Amino acid sequence: MSKKLRFIYGVMSSSKSLRLLVTAHDLDEKNIPVLILKPSIDTRDGADMVKSRVGLQRECISVDRDINIFEAVRDMNRIKMARQECPIKWVLVDECQFLTEEQVDQLSDIVDYLDIDVVCYGLRTDFKSRLFPASKRLFELADSIEEVKSLCKCGKKASINARMTEDNKVITDGMQILVGGDDIYEPMCRKCWKDKIINNFN
Repeated sequence: MSKKLRFIYGVMSSSKSLRLLVTAHDLDEKNIPVLILKPSIDTRDGADMVKSRVGLQRECISVDRDINIFEAVRDMNRIKMARQECPIKWVLVDECQFLTEEQVDQLSDIVDYLDIDVVCYGLRTDFKSRLFPASKRLFELADSIEEVKSLCKCGKKASINARMTEDNKVITDGMQILVGGDDIYEPMCRKCWKDKIINNFN
C-alpha cells in the first residue's frame, strides 16, 4: 500500500492534538515506530511536548524553521538501520501551520523517497481568515485532506480562529503568528466573526 501525506485541520480547540496522540498510541500498540514533531515556535506545553486539553501528552522533537526535515528523518533511519533497529514508519506533525513551505515540501519527500507515512495536524487559516503558508502548501500537496469539525457558540460550524482582546473584542490587525490558546483565541463561525468585527465600531 502506497504511503501518503495527510493534512488534518481544524480550528483551535478541535482536538487535533488529541487525534495525533491517539494515532501515536495506536501505532505503539502495533509496534510501528513513529516520530512526533512540532515546530519549535510552539512552546505553550514545553518545547518538547505535545499535550491535549484532556490531559494526554507525549514527548516530541521540536523543529526549527531552518531544519531540513527530510534530511533529519533520513539520517535518523540510517542510524537506526546501522544499529539493526526498526526504522521510522510514520511521522506525525503537530501545529504544522508553523512550518515553512519548504519544510512541507520536505515532508512530501519523506513520503515519496523514504516510504514513510506523514500526517500533519494544524490550522488552516489565521485570525484574519487567511491561509498560513504551510497550510496552503499542504492543500496543494497532500494526498488526503480531512477537516476536524467544531462548533461556534451559536451552534454553527466554527471556521475562524478569532483573536480576542481581554474585553472580548475581535482583533483584526497584527502579526500572523502569535502563539496562544483559549486565553487569546476563540473558534467562531464566519457570521459571528463578522458580527463581532462590526460591533468593534459600535
